[in-house]
Amino acid sequence: MSDLSPNTQAVLLLTAPLIVGPRTQKAQRLSPGEYKRLAIRLHETNYEPADLVNAKSEDCLQACKGLIETDRLKRLLGRGFQLSQAVEAWKARAIWVVGRGDSHYPQRLKARLRARAPAILYGCGEIDLLERGGLAVVGSRHVEEALIDYTQNIGRLTANSARVIVSGGAKGIDQAAMTGALDAGGQVCGVLADSLERQVMNREHRNKILDEQLLLVSPYDPNVGFNVGQAMQRNKLIYALADASLVVSSDRGKGGTWTGAVEQLEKLKFVPVYVRSTGQPSPGLDGLRDKGALDWPTPKNAEQLQDLLDAAERLPSQFDPSLFGDQEPAPAIDSQAPPPAQQRAPKREPCSDTLVPQTPTSPPDNLQQDNQTPGEALFLAARTAIEDLLADPMKDSEIADALDITNAQAKAWLNRLVEQGIIEKKKRPVTYVIKTKRLFD
Repeated sequence: MSDLSPNTQAVLLLTAPLIVGPRTQKAQRLSPGEYKRLAIRLHETNYEPADLVNAKSEDCLQACKGLIETDRLKRLLGRGFQLSQAVEAWKARAIWVVGRGDSHYPQRLKARLRARAPAILYGCGEIDLLERGGLAVVGSRHVEEALIDYTQNIGRLTANSARVIVSGGAKGIDQAAMTGALDAGGQVCGVLADSLERQVMNREHRNKILDEQLLLVSPYDPNVGFNVGQAMQRNKLIYALADASLVVSSDRGKGGTWTGAVEQLEKLKFVPVYVRSTGQPSPGLDGLRDKGALDWPTPKNAEQLQDLLDAAERLPSQFDPSLFGDQEPAPAIDSQAPPPAQQRAPKREPCSDTLVPQTPTSPPDNLQQDNQTPGEALFLAARTAIEDLLADPMKDSEIADALDITNAQAKAWLNRLVEQGIIEKKKRPVTYVIKTKRLFD
């Protein structure tokens, strides 16, 4: 994996900030939604990302005309020097990069997230850990010492079961679970929302990585800083990589732990969601129980935890891709059908990183109400998602990235929520914050 495939190089040029040192590149890189639409167009015209930078580039760019400005694509694709600098910096820190079209890309993410699987993954450590499953442990950053001890015990028990701890690497519960497993000689997969480079240079982490105990992975540039949208989007990766999940602590109705768990319970449904069943009661955990979370059965030994995870691994996924508008991989193109004039490249097998659109599906039943138009149902769903994101102030561009929509659509929804008095627009810098609290069951 030391050398990047041509497709991965092209995707990095189009989507990655390519941050080297303290300077940030100013190119207007493609958002996840824009890249997804570009990938669809490339497949429809029988191209793949690498064709944007090889001898077929002019024809390929012509095929993408009208979707994304050609000049913008050329500026992004012209960042070869910045990419080479970034790659050298990553190699010096043993950071690997894998694209969704590469054979080493984790099949768990492809199978569960489908079109929402990150186009690029950065990591340091044994990539095979991403296919091992295990127990996802998540919770709040600020908790009392008793919960830290409880979570470290969970990590140690998981290590003794020879299973992997999957967590987010944040302070508090995440780090406690990871520390408990590592100290007991177990293996850990940390899915980071920011600062991968800084984390892999940490001496303690470095030693665990060299001992093949620790894998750190992120869908974001290794130098990128923290923002709430990234942390929210990272949550689905934690659940997708696990066999079962345990929420140790959570606020009710707000925060990343709550949002990720609710998304898993109500939409993704990759794995069972358990909540802590001993110790002090928690309104947040009670709220998750109301939404279908299960009480943690508190396994007493490694064998009981192994049985629990083995049973969870055998459960079929209930994931409904229509909730996200995801598309299935494209079927092979009929070799008897003539290619449209001036729009088809020579016949080739479809790239595994591209997708074709399906017929749009109607909104999920839980978003529809009597006498409600589809637009109103969509806005109602968007309102809920935006309120969840605005546990901390965010810019409109961060909201757009988190929801995988255009900036214009994000601004339209945000302005409507401001007019309704639900959120407030702050100045210097321009951010949005929640103004009124939602009511929860």
